[in-house]
Amino acid sequence: MLSRTQSLFVVLTGIFITNALIAEFVGVKIFAMEDTLGLNPLNWQLFGQQGSLNFTAGVMLWPVVFILTDVINEYFGERGVRFISWLAVGLILYGFVFAYLAISLAPATWWVTVSAGQGVPDMQKAFAAIFGQGMWSIGGSVTAFLVAQLIDVRIFHAIRRRTGDSKVWLRATGSTLVSQFVDSFVVLYIAFVLGPQQWSMGLFLAIGTVNYCYKALMAIALTPVIYGVRRGIKEYLGEEEAGRLKQRAQLDG
Repeated sequence: MLSRTQSLFVVLTGIFITNALIAEFVGVKIFAMEDTLGLNPLNWQLFGQQGSLNFTAGVMLWPVVFILTDVINEYFGERGVRFISWLAVGLILYGFVFAYLAISLAPATWWVTVSAGQGVPDMQKAFAAIFGQGMWSIGGSVTAFLVAQLIDVRIFHAIRRRTGDSKVWLRATGSTLVSQFVDSFVVLYIAFVLGPQQWSMGLFLAIGTVNYCYKALMAIALTPVIYGVRRGIKEYLGEEEAGRLKQRAQLDG
């Protein structure tokens, strides 16, 4: 029988990994933010580039990962975040291995055209296009995720050592703002500048800046959620156990 503390870590880890894994797979879809919200195109201009607010579908899930990173930082320390980050990377790669194996399986003849009436003439090609993300994209995404997580935990505890248990908003939002700056540019640089698409530096900086601004706004907007989750954990564990965990996490950082 797991203790409440152990159960909490298992639940947080499960939600964290589920969100990270799904975000990697649905991230292949690019959506238009303005059209989704029923707004006129923004037509931003940055670094000699012009465009609209286009993001990967993974942005629906990454804010949850930001919150969970800070919560696990708060109660389980640097070792807890490192553990779930490496575990998430391993499971993401595991998922892509089996996605590629599934692509390589010979499709049933009838299945290839089963959705032709819905505008999908070749299900095998559609399946391969969705799940068969390029190696540069996978490598860039996983590398950026891991580096950002390790930076986040270091900054979080550096701020915590100076502020103690106060200013939760500062360490949570501050660490996310820095780590997601790294994440936003590393993934694009590896996947699209070093990768086969060979993006220009202007396009790389423009897309990276737009993506980072979105993540920064989400990090700030979701700060109250951190406080809500802390209250929930305090009620679940009890004030004494929650305090003990935070103190041990601070020493671990």
